[in-house]
Amino acid sequence: MILVTGGTGLVGSHLLYQLVYANKSVRAIYRTEEKQDVVKRVFSYYSDDFLTLFNKIEWVEADLLNIPKLSDAFKNVDYVYHCAAMVSFAPNDYHKLRKTNIEGTTNIVNLSISNHIKKLCYVSSVAAIGENIKNEPSNEENSWNKEKDNSVYAITKYGAEIEVWRGTQEGLDAVIVNPGVILGPGLWNQGTGEIFKQVKGGLPFYTKGHVACIDVFDVVKIMIDLLESPIKNDRFILVADHVSYKEFLGMIAKNLNAKAPYIEAKSWLLGIVWRLDWLKHKLTGKPRKLVKHMVKSTQNKVVYDNTKIKNQLNYKFTPISESIASVAEKF
Repeated sequence: MILVTGGTGLVGSHLLYQLVYANKSVRAIYRTEEKQDVVKRVFSYYSDDFLTLFNKIEWVEADLLNIPKLSDAFKNVDYVYHCAAMVSFAPNDYHKLRKTNIEGTTNIVNLSISNHIKKLCYVSSVAAIGENIKNEPSNEENSWNKEKDNSVYAITKYGAEIEVWRGTQEGLDAVIVNPGVILGPGLWNQGTGEIFKQVKGGLPFYTKGHVACIDVFDVVKIMIDLLESPIKNDRFILVADHVSYKEFLGMIAKNLNAKAPYIEAKSWLLGIVWRLDWLKHKLTGKPRKLVKHMVKSTQNKVVYDNTKIKNQLNYKFTPISESIASVAEKF
């Protein structure tokens, strides 16, 4: 039996599709039945018989922080894909992020050890990869710099990785994947899905940074290959390519028959905007829409080295242009 956490997310839903399509015995954790509709929608993109495939999944209502319910989900499980996470760059979400990303991963690791799980695959992020101080492509060996102005999201993803490494010291076999920006359909109100939505609605601005992208099926296929391989206690950067935000948004616009962004949002302007958003949050209590580290990520030009995974699995990534075209078609 395979257990998938975060099965209603972008990576999790596509992972579930690949697993049930391959006739694997799969159990997935969910929090609300409404979120299962996302999985059905994703399945419908790839199969006319999507309900039959969906009904092969054994669903268990559980929360990463509810150990008794989580323990029930681990019964008779051999392998675990831990995809569940909270994504936010807002500083006021820091304690929630720690609860979900670090404490939740701690629970998954502990239960994996106590239930003698054969192997765990944890989905981290390039946000947890240290930058190369020599201005060269960042790789898996770069050290984490705790003195750097890291985002709250990055801090908690790195903290979660520490828990996985602690598990390997206690006998758990595990692999960690560090994807860049993941391109895939189905979740149109968050992540890259929201970017497609914004471009279709008319997004005039682009930023000077670049984006490190990968197709969601590349992420999923690599995760499956790693879990089924003898490889253990290692981590892998998953990035297919790097493109400028102007080119990235332009490709999306072209595939959606929308107007491409044409105004560069300068750093000083973005600085004003995120500070005004902070003030609005303080005065009204409304959630942050733009924070300093989100702005910083749009100016980012860090390059990630994908040599390690390509050599280990002899893997060829889907071109970014093909990924964008595929997502745009489903949008």
